[in-house]
Amino acid sequence: MTAILAALWVTLKLATLTTVILLLLGTPLAWWLARTRSRFKAPLSAIVALPMVLPPTVLGFYLLVMLGPEGPLGQLTHAIGWGSLAFTFWGLLLASVLYSLPFVVQPLQAGFASLDTSILDVAATLRASPFDRFKTVVIPLCRPAFITATVMGFAHTVGEFGVILMVGGNIEGETRVLSVLLYDRVEAMAYEQAHWLAGGLLIFSFVVLCLMQWYGQRLSHLQGEAR
Repeated sequence: MTAILAALWVTLKLATLTTVILLLLGTPLAWWLARTRSRFKAPLSAIVALPMVLPPTVLGFYLLVMLGPEGPLGQLTHAIGWGSLAFTFWGLLLASVLYSLPFVVQPLQAGFASLDTSILDVAATLRASPFDRFKTVVIPLCRPAFITATVMGFAHTVGEFGVILMVGGNIEGETRVLSVLLYDRVEAMAYEQAHWLAGGLLIFSFVVLCLMQWYGQRLSHLQGEAR
């Protein structure tokens, strides 16, 4: 039970921090992608979406190389006195942020792209600054996109395995999350505990999808009433 609670704590901490960081970094990125006509939009969009099609172990391998003593990030962290981030929680967090990036950026980008820009023009005529327009107009109108991005980012992080194992390993209380603990229990042929872990993750995923479906239907219903 102690191992499960420790893995649960690491999982929740990782998912929460990952989601917060991605919302902070992903919001301006999604806003730029939704509004720009730059020639760099296509390659940058492809980079953002890459973790959705790239095998997790491939991303984990290159991150591990970069975080190692001979890698550029590893040399940088050693130079500033942080040591190696490989097989640490902070290295795990970096990997998780990169791997869950499209699950936060893409819902936000879709929400921003569907926004009627004439509303922003009206706010501009009222002398609202760009930041005020974003805070008082964009965020309220794109609330469904923010909710979707938050839920998807958190849920995807909870279910991560390949990148986590490659970069973080299996250190109890430090990098061992629930998905890695499940793998560990299966390897040890402790199937009873594995069933409980797998069942818990299955129920969590099912509940998240049900909530997303319910919210989508409720939003459609409210929009229909507004018309």
